[in-house]
Amino acid sequence: MMRLKCGQPLPLLRHSDVPPRVIENFILTGYRFPNYSLKECLMSAFRPTNETGNFWSHFLPVFIFFYHFVEVFSWEGAPSGEAPFFYPLWNYFLGVFCLLMASSLAHLLNSMSLVVREVCFFVDYGTISSYTVGSSLAYYYYIHPRAGIVDTGTLNSSVMGVTHDHAGLQTPSYAIPDFIVFFESFYIPCACVVAIICVLSCCNTRQRWRRHRYIIRTLVFLLPFLVSSTPIFHRLLSRSPYSNTSSSFTASSSMPVYFYRHCLWLVVSAIFNISKFPERLAPGRFDIWGHSHQWFHCCTFLSILDELHMIKAEVQAILLSPTLLLPPATPPSALPAPTIAATYGVMLLLQTTIVSIIMWFSWQANHIHGPQTDQLKKAHPKTT
Repeated sequence: MMRLKCGQPLPLLRHSDVPPRVIENFILTGYRFPNYSLKECLMSAFRPTNETGNFWSHFLPVFIFFYHFVEVFSWEGAPSGEAPFFYPLWNYFLGVFCLLMASSLAHLLNSMSLVVREVCFFVDYGTISSYTVGSSLAYYYYIHPRAGIVDTGTLNSSVMGVTHDHAGLQTPSYAIPDFIVFFESFYIPCACVVAIICVLSCCNTRQRWRRHRYIIRTLVFLLPFLVSSTPIFHRLLSRSPYSNTSSSFTASSSMPVYFYRHCLWLVVSAIFNISKFPERLAPGRFDIWGHSHQWFHCCTFLSILDELHMIKAEVQAILLSPTLLLPPATPPSALPAPTIAATYGVMLLLQTTIVSIIMWFSWQANHIHGPQTDQLKKAHPKTT
């Protein structure tokens, strides 16, 4: 029986003293018993538990990301932050912010009960999927093969690679028609469908496929990366949409470097998540600091930071081209302008679907783990 004096923090336990559901591979000590109050969970952020590093490694990056994000609005020629031009960027920000906050809070609050633990990580998976769609919206409007490409009359069409179709409409000569159809009609819907599939799959790994859960979760998120990155793949395989002598070309030329680094950090984070190094090599030595999930968090944030720099490079390239418009203004082949419905509306609809999925799995988790949670409270009462 666990009885503590008023104000004394609950003791940290070994893996043999907590329910099997709480145990992480090769982590032997530093566990919190799943009967913490909300206040005790919050206070545990300042204690050396095996979740402390997981919390701070995604909480502190929120401020780092915000610092680099707001720089865009101070650039010369940038419209106000409320302008439709920035709708996709704000959706990307919301996706990243929710991902980092949900991840950090999931690790901080998961010791309230076994049911709360499940719900915390369901929300975590949901925000990851929302982030991938937020990225897709930013790619669609800023890195799309036709983003920012329309001759307004002051530049020579041949310089910008613009040709005219039979109807007299301007079409970038480097844009492959099949890709254009995909991007205009199917890109964002595909990103949303894949995001929903990812939430369903990852939530299922907490109730099924437990043995290979880390591999499944890692591989599942490879699909949204491939779908979301198709505009970037297209840009890398085609010539730059900007004139070689323009300042836009200079700004945009850094995009491939940031993308390659983005991919590198994702690969490294996947390796840490699947391999469970370094704690696999020395169980018990990295229980508090330095275990794989903390490195996984650090690498995923570095990948997000490089992704932000990549998006900013493309935004800057567009802003440096006063004779170009985003999106093209010539219908019907032009991309639609960023609107509230096409950006915030898409994210709201996606979030509603994801919340419904989370509620369903949470209901199942309550039926599975609820009785055990009640038994644990009776077996391990505490007074604080």
